[in-house]
Amino acid sequence: MGSFTQVWRSRILSAFTGTTTGRPNWVQQIEEGDDAGWFGPGSAAWTVHGGMATLPSGIRALLMQTLHPGAMAGVHDWSRYKEDPLGRLSGTIQWLISVTFSARAMAVDESSRVGRFHDRVRGTYLDVHGIERAYSAGDPELLSWVHVVFTDAFLGSQLTWGGPIPGGPDRYVSEWAKAGELVGVADPPRSHAELKERLHAFDPVLKSDERVAEAVHFIRSPGLPRAMMPYYRILFAGAVASIPREYRRRLGLRRAWWPAITATGLVLRVVGRILGTGSTSEDAARRRLARLGIDGVGTPLQS
Repeated sequence: MGSFTQVWRSRILSAFTGTTTGRPNWVQQIEEGDDAGWFGPGSAAWTVHGGMATLPSGIRALLMQTLHPGAMAGVHDWSRYKEDPLGRLSGTIQWLISVTFSARAMAVDESSRVGRFHDRVRGTYLDVHGIERAYSAGDPELLSWVHVVFTDAFLGSQLTWGGPIPGGPDRYVSEWAKAGELVGVADPPRSHAELKERLHAFDPVLKSDERVAEAVHFIRSPGLPRAMMPYYRILFAGAVASIPREYRRRLGLRRAWWPAITATGLVLRVVGRILGTGSTSEDAARRRLARLGIDGVGTPLQS
């Protein structure tokens, strides 16, 4: 590997995992455990969360999340995203990857970690009608909103930039419902049609205001190393282009005049070449399965 590629690989891994090796301590924990986890090789979740399309997925999910005034209040009042955006990003990645690839006990522990943080997130916000309402991160409505926009973002990005999903979109939504349940979502959607229905059911409560504009501005220009920003701007534009027009309008965003979807695909291929094929987390999970004598191919989701 040339020195140029090594430098960029180190920068990318540091941004996403907090380490320059791409193998933080929690990846070692994925190799441990006594079962196949909630999903497995051949699952939709492994396919969607193991590919490069997760990069614009995260941007799209963050943008969409800002539109619910209760969720935005929680981020505004409690999140340290401005002071440590990469730390918040790596924490979210840790949860996503752990639930996807780890044994069940670790997935439950990681979801409990998220829940413990949520326990102290509470306050008030003004709803779309100007009425003051109380919120907490554990409110069923807010938990459902975050799960729905997360699932929609990762599915939409995979359909735009990724390969085929085993079992199609319905299987991914059905599988990832387990992740929602682990963080306290009641009755998460279990099909693509139901996911779209749940998303649009939130339309009457969504709100765009100065807090949303401030968050969108930050997501557009986060605290990444300067050399990474040209590529991030392409990913941002691609994420924006992938969002349905009605939500782009609410966010005050427009599609780029240039072919952002195509350009994002090119950036994802370049990043994939720099990082190399395969996922350290998936490799760790496969070693766990091999140790347990489980082939794991097509492992079904179990409740």
